[in-house]
Amino acid sequence: MSDTPPTVWPILTFRNARAAADFLVKAFGFEVRGIYGRDDDPSIVEHGELRWPLGGGVMFGSAGKDDGPFGTRLPGNDSVYVVCDDPDALFARATAAGAEVVRGLKDEDYGSRGFSVRDPEGNVWSFGTYRGE
Repeated sequence: MSDTPPTVWPILTFRNARAAADFLVKAFGFEVRGIYGRDDDPSIVEHGELRWPLGGGVMFGSAGKDDGPFGTRLPGNDSVYVVCDDPDALFARATAAGAEVVRGLKDEDYGSRGFSVRDPEGNVWSFGTYRGE
């Protein structure tokens, strides 16, 4: 196995992709790298990218944007795990921004500390110190 940075990028679909991006930035600390709206309707996001400060990120778009496999995905059904260095501070930030707690802060038997919350569209975000093997 290689020690190269992660090259796996989850792709999410949102009913209101711009509002979802704003929430993910405010609640979790993602950084916007690009949000590309449709020329004739900027409320429809064709492609968006948020980066995570520790590496990697997520890509996203608007639900119902077309009849293709990404445009027809149902929003609010995804679950993403994200490595963080300070889960306690991130939990406070996420809950202050209105993230719904699914599982509070917890120390795991395998050495991780983390939590899980739901974004306003229903996706479950888990954050923890476990970086994989």
